[in-house]
Amino acid sequence: MFVSDCLNVNELGHLTIGGLDTVALAERYGTPLYVMDEDQIRRNCRKYKSSIDRFYGGKGIAAYASKAMCCKAMCKIAMEEGMGLDVVSGGELYTAMSVNFPAERIYFHGNNKTVEEIAQALQYGVGRIVVDNLTELELLNSLAASRGKNADIMFRIKPGIDAHTHQFIRTGQIDSKFGLALETGEAMDAVKKALALPHINLKGLHCHIGSQIFDISPFELAAQVMLRFIADIKRETGVELHELNLGGGFGIKYVPDHQPVEYDRYMESVSKVVHAACAELGLEIPYIIIEPGRSVVGDAGVTLYTIGAVKEIPNVRTYVSVDGGMADNPRYILYQSEYHAMVANKTGLQRDMKVTLAGKCCESGDLIGEGMLIQQAKPGDILAVLATGAYNYSMASNYNRLPKPAVVMVKDGDSRVVIRRESYDELLQNDLL
Repeated sequence: MFVSDCLNVNELGHLTIGGLDTVALAERYGTPLYVMDEDQIRRNCRKYKSSIDRFYGGKGIAAYASKAMCCKAMCKIAMEEGMGLDVVSGGELYTAMSVNFPAERIYFHGNNKTVEEIAQALQYGVGRIVVDNLTELELLNSLAASRGKNADIMFRIKPGIDAHTHQFIRTGQIDSKFGLALETGEAMDAVKKALALPHINLKGLHCHIGSQIFDISPFELAAQVMLRFIADIKRETGVELHELNLGGGFGIKYVPDHQPVEYDRYMESVSKVVHAACAELGLEIPYIIIEPGRSVVGDAGVTLYTIGAVKEIPNVRTYVSVDGGMADNPRYILYQSEYHAMVANKTGLQRDMKVTLAGKCCESGDLIGEGMLIQQAKPGDILAVLATGAYNYSMASNYNRLPKPAVVMVKDGDSRVVIRRESYDELLQNDLL
């Protein structure tokens, strides 16, 4: 029934997260409401960190991909758990620095960083700027020179691998807005140019093949391709790069049928490929970086809604409408993403009502799911959508002038607000007449 270890049902038949009653949380904080289990997040962080220690002898780091869910509390948790941080914008970087995240553990990504963002990264002294293209490389060299600095970089490489996920979340194939292609020689040309630039220190390579991947083999193949390219660089330039960022994209269980690979299995399998390929190619084992995001926070979150209208269209479908929707979870409308839902105050009962979950936005496509089985629902019930810790709050909008929901963190039997619910006044605060 549940897709995460942090969920359960109590003696009242209510859904719990981290041992706390979700119905009571909805009553206390209102709905819509994001709830996240801090202990689950920390357990996930520790799985990755221990895997780096075990399979690479500690020669590497797991960098939390903050785009999955970025706020001060999440950056602080990642910092305390010894994680690095993957940021993709000036806003994410600013959030990290607001909690004094160690800049040397930050990896700054993005396919079109602005002048202001690059200057911000240089000012803070981020550990690595992951350069996406030649335009950025030249701009970075110029900005670093004007500030009397040298920039430590990695190149984002397209390894030419199709991860067999939704077309909008595949990023490793040649037809992608991200990175430099191997097939065309573009990547090698960029490497040679970087090695000649006076204010650029090329430290390593990065790749990311996609998101919500359940197979190990694409990650193994990506590691092989990247290490062969490192060997090619060494042969053509005499320079051996000593850092390899293999990205993220590890799938999670959104619905009970999903069977994601255990993170330890992934790490072990890829490490065997890395060790074997390095031995074959005559390379030193590089410092390995991975960038889990969804798999750190996704299963640690639920979203709670209050059910409003229940509308049955005979012989067609039954709509169950909630007080949120695409403004707080756009993933169904974007990717047709699957979710598991239940009536939180009736979790102990059978799920025998087939419904389409509808949001309140003025869009026919504002749905959270179709053909979903939930308990018998009526107005005023609390609906829980599971595994919403990643890419829900971070992708939320104010469409229809809806205030963004609060985010509550639960830990050790207690709860606290880590992001306040927006007020109507806050919606207007940047409006001018």
